[in-house]
Amino acid sequence: QVQLVESGGGLVQAGGSLRLSCTASGRTSSMYGMGWFRQGPGQEREFVAAISWGGGSPYYADSAKGRFTISRDNAKNTVYLQMNSPLPEDTAVYYCAARFQWTIAQQPGNPKRYDYWGQGTQVTVSS
Repeated sequence: QVQLVESGGGLVQAGGSLRLSCTASGRTSSMYGMGWFRQGPGQEREFVAAISWGGGSPYYADSAKGRFTISRDNAKNTVYLQMNSPLPEDTAVYYCAARFQWTIAQQPGNPKRYDYWGQGTQVTVSS
């Protein structure tokens, strides 16, 4: 089993910055990578960014490119999402997810390719 715990959410003003963290514990040795998704009020869960645990370029949704940065610390089994210049439309519950059966390159934005999910952390961006 694998447990994912997100942290770092909260209230931020538009144009500010916020960093989310997600730490994996348990049987993580064969993890291929991790991703971030979000779900706004009344919306479906959507892909934000993903990163491979073994290296390579990360993947971003168009809405995140140029504003958000995903990074990882393998030694800490932690993935980060640096959110710069967030907008009110970025308000959502942010979830991290981990993959064990598919490499990140294989449909990085497909939530069905992720095996474990965190509980989510609320991000609210005020205008």
